[in-house]
This record gives sequence, C-alpha cells and structure tokens, in this order.
Amino acid sequence: MARRRARPPRAPRMNRRTTALAALYAAVVVLYALLVPLQTVLSGTPLPLTFLVGAALCGAPLVALARPRTAIALFTAATFTLPLLVVPAQAIQSPWPWSVPALLTFVLFVGVVTFVHGPRLGAVALVLGALTSLTAPLLRADMVASDASAGSATADLIVTSSLAAAMYLIAVLVAGRVRVAQELTREREHSALEESRRALVEERTRIARELHDVVAHSMSVIQVQASTARYRIPGLDDTATAEFEDIAATARTSLTEMRRMLGVLRTEDQHAELAPQQGLDDVPALVDSIRRAGVEVGLVMEGTDAASGAEPTVQIAAFRIVQEALSNAVRHAPGARVTVRVHADPAALRLVVQNAAPPRPPEAHPGGYGLRGMRERAEILGGSLSAGPTDDGGWRVEATLPLANGSTPTTADHGMTAAPPAAADEETP
Repeated sequence: MARRRARPPRAPRMNRRTTALAALYAAVVVLYALLVPLQTVLSGTPLPLTFLVGAALCGAPLVALARPRTAIALFTAATFTLPLLVVPAQAIQSPWPWSVPALLTFVLFVGVVTFVHGPRLGAVALVLGALTSLTAPLLRADMVASDASAGSATADLIVTSSLAAAMYLIAVLVAGRVRVAQELTREREHSALEESRRALVEERTRIARELHDVVAHSMSVIQVQASTARYRIPGLDDTATAEFEDIAATARTSLTEMRRMLGVLRTEDQHAELAPQQGLDDVPALVDSIRRAGVEVGLVMEGTDAASGAEPTVQIAAFRIVQEALSNAVRHAPGARVTVRVHADPAALRLVVQNAAPPRPPEAHPGGYGLRGMRERAEILGGSLSAGPTDDGGWRVEATLPLANGSTPTTADHGMTAAPPAAADEETP
C-alpha cells in the first residue's frame, strides 16, 4: 500500500501576540460579566453605579496596553469607590473590600502592567491598589464593627495583596525570559546574516581565484603570442601584422577589465581599480574594433549630447548592452551587416542593434546568458529590453533606458518600432 505523502505543517493562523490579546479581552469581558451582577446582588451596590465603576475597574487592563499611567489612575479611582458603595446588611456576608471578580481583576491588572511596561510601573500599580483598598475599612467603619467582619476584611486584604504580589513576581520573571528569548533570536539572526555574508565573500573570492588562475592566464598567453607573432613568424605581411596587433590590443583591454573585476570581487583587498568604466563616448571605438575584425557595422548616434550628463550606471549599461548585442550578432550571424543606432533625448536613451540575415547558416552555439544579462541591466534602471527575429530573417535588440527620474518612455514615441519579445532568453538570432 502506497505511503501517503506527509503534509507540510501549516503556518499558525494567529501569532502569540494576537492570541494573548484575544485571551486578555475574553478575560476582561468575563470578569465584567461576573462583577456587575455579583456586586449588585451580594453587596447591594446600585446597578447604574456598578456598571460605571465596574467598567472602569475591568477596563483598566485594556487601557494599560497603550496608556499605563491613565490606566493606573482609572483603576485606583475605581478601587477607592467600589467598596464604599455597598450596603452593610448585604455586603457583611460577602468578601469585602475586594469581591472575587474585583480581586481577579486586580491580579490581571498588575500582571499586564508589569509584563508590558516593566517592573517599575508594575510596582506602582501593585502598591497603589493595595494602599487604596486599605482606606475602605477606615471610611466604612460599619463594615468592620464586629470582630468577625474585621477578621474577614483583614483576610480579604491579605489574600488579595498576596495574589497580586505573586502575579507581579511571575510577570517580572516571564517578561525577563521573553526579553532574553528575543535577544537570543536577534543574535541568531545576526549570526545567520554574518554567516551568509561570509559565505558570499568566500564564494566571490573563489570565483576571483578561478578567473585569475584560468581566464586571466589564458588571456595573457594570447596577448603574448599575438604581440610576438611578428618576431616569431617570418614573412608576415602588413595586414597579418596589423591583425595580430589588434588581437594583442584586445587581449590587453580584456586583461585590464579582468583586473578591475577581480578588484571588485576580492572585497577584502579594498584595492579595486578605480579606472572609469566605458560609456556612450566609447561606443564608436567599440564599433571600430568590430569593423577591424571584418564585420560591416553601421553606426548612427543621434542627440547623444543630451545623454552626456547621464548617470554612470546608465552609461555603463548602454555600453554593455551594445557590446553584448554586437558580440551576439558577430557570433551567431557571421558575415551579416549590423546596424547600431543610439538615440538620446532628455527623457530616455534608446539603443537598437540589428543584423541582417546571415549569408550562410550559422554554426550551432550553446545558449548563454547574454540576453538575460542585458534585460536585467535595463530593468534594474527602470527601462526595458526586447529581442527577437525580424521579417527579413535577421535579429533585432532594442533597449530603452530612462534618463529622467520616473519616466520610461515607450519606443513608439520616436517612431522606433519595437521587435516582439523573445520567447526565452536564447542567444540565437
């Protein structure tokens, strides 16, 4: 018989704070419902006065949650008034000056004030409640005229004060334990955060080490071989020599960017190279480097003066998007003409990189993360990027980067028709 899959534990519907508040409200309602009839029937207090004074007495724990001093004053006034409103003939047979509901309310009030607002205010509530109740026998001497009634009142006062004091101690201990638990929770969260940060730093260091030991070394070998080719290989013509020089220059530029990236990854070194990153002004040089590789590239730059003061993040993102789009066009559509258009206005910067259909079927290349990276660069800045095939069999990448805060104009504003978004982040034009 197949075993049933265990259900994941359900999240609690109410947290501890909500549960405690619900219990407190329920206790207050129950105590008020008991106090009014018992005080009226057993002690002879007039019903309207019982409603008013009982509401002040039982409502004090709820008021104490937000206004402890107001609650203490309200509770003290009710404690002083309620024992004085009794009829001796009826109340002499009942607990006095504290009835059972009033006693439980006093205990609850001391516990709430102590737990929520600390032992100092809790002690004030305890002492004022106990001392105020002592005035009742002094003002109502008829209630303690006999030895039996005096002994009963004394026992009532002792029991009430003892229970309230016990609740005070319990609330102090519980509140201390809760505070310690909260401190431990914060410490665990802080330790977990520090652990995740340490793991992140270690991972970045490992990546930097791999880049340095593998990629940077290979680029250095390429640069050295290209630079020394004119001396090692006899009979090279000027065209081949210039080609090797371009390869060496590209390798040196890649090594410079690699060192800058390693400086960012190795955060513990604090020696990150602060050379300026490429921006819009470097796009023509990027296009020239692609042309030197034998690719026919057209470049149109319109209104770029409006973007000369753009934030560095926008300039870097624009350069990287054009660079990645050109790289994809060269790799996936060899021999095809590529057009780069950069249009800037005060609101947005628009980039379009489009290649025609390749003259021959391109070689299969594994999918990478270039399109995803370009889209993430644009979306981080509040812009957008779309990529997809064109009607003539080519490929079009179009990006919009906002230059003004809170404005991300659509490509239709300047007559630039956006290509349909790619179904997936695949780098196959």
